[in-house]
Amino acid sequence: MFTTPPVNLLPDPVAEAPEPPHMKVLGAGALAAVLAALSMLGPFSIDAYLPAFPNIQSTLNATPIEVQQSLTFYMLSFAAMVLWHGALSDAFGRRNVILVSLAMFAVGTLGCAAAHTVHYLWVFRILQGVSSGAGVVVGRAIIRDLYEDAAAARLLSMVTMIFSIAPAIAPILGGWVVTLFDWRAIFLALLAYSVLLFIYCYRKLPETLPKEKRHPFNPRFLLRNYTEILRSPLFHLKSGVVALNFAGLFLYISSAPVFLPQHLGLGASQFGWLFIPSVSGIFLGALAANRIAGKMAFSRQIGIGFCFLVAASAFNLCYHLLQPPALPWSVAPIFFYTFGMSVVAPAATLLALDLFPHIRGTVASCQSFATTLLGAVVAGVVAPFLSHSALWLAAGQMAFSASALVLWLTSRYYRRMLLRHPGR
Repeated sequence: MFTTPPVNLLPDPVAEAPEPPHMKVLGAGALAAVLAALSMLGPFSIDAYLPAFPNIQSTLNATPIEVQQSLTFYMLSFAAMVLWHGALSDAFGRRNVILVSLAMFAVGTLGCAAAHTVHYLWVFRILQGVSSGAGVVVGRAIIRDLYEDAAAARLLSMVTMIFSIAPAIAPILGGWVVTLFDWRAIFLALLAYSVLLFIYCYRKLPETLPKEKRHPFNPRFLLRNYTEILRSPLFHLKSGVVALNFAGLFLYISSAPVFLPQHLGLGASQFGWLFIPSVSGIFLGALAANRIAGKMAFSRQIGIGFCFLVAASAFNLCYHLLQPPALPWSVAPIFFYTFGMSVVAPAATLLALDLFPHIRGTVASCQSFATTLLGAVVAGVVAPFLSHSALWLAAGQMAFSASALVLWLTSRYYRRMLLRHPGR
């Protein structure tokens, strides 16, 4: 789980940034592995139980919509709390927030496994949601605490590469588990994972924000910070790029229980047809981002990524305009879409974080909140509305990627305008 990635993917960070005195335990590879493992809690919590929807429905005597809402409640609670993980870590330290969140996640996961009605499942899914986002948010702040520019982009892309394993294996493992056992075993496996991760983080994860650099956790200070961030048009534009691109992928993930069985005729153990291409694209796109970090400007890197995103979305839409859903054509564009998404994401994320370097944890929270809130809307509203048609799903993905491109181009224009007229 915590195997150090190949060293040649990331140049020795010591040569690029001095190692802080409070960073004593983990090297770059091990740090990337543990941050990726923390980030995996989210996709494991979502993707692993998707193949078990029919089993949950029959066991808990619930309707399909009630089971679907367990995902929506998770996403909404994730979005609500992710807005605070960064601010809490700015005040109380990165490590403390991660450890408390892991403990809460373990309790919520145990509750999901023991739920005897769908309403209890909703409650404990909410507890999972409020705790599982800490790794993603605080992990970004940890990276920016320690590294600058190209080194940060390389480490962030390495985390993405390792993290991308989760969406690939989660639905496949979930399908096997629900076939061999039942849906409760999925949550018991998640419980074991979270407990092991807590033990590892307690022993090894360093604190990267010294006490003298922390900010007070009081309403007036928080209001000032959030107001400063949310009043920034550039923050909304750059965060929207990441959020909309992810929404184009999450539309298919949240529609998988309908798209794969009904449109493609696949069973619970065949969800890999969607998730393997998507995760392969995420991995290879992150690898490409890792390789080109420091060799070209972030703007050019993002432009290359959008070429893949828009081309994949356009092909997907054109195919389903002319042909009925079929393998492999209905899932092949997902590979190229996620490749482009992973090329864009590290650069766009760092550009947003660097807008407010003194409160990076809070910025990371706001950024993750935007992505997760849009994901919750996609899961609860957009996916149920579009999933009845493969063509409509393709059109939805095209709309998301095109909107992200418009935001990126607008952010570039707005930034040039500010440079010419700094008083505005």
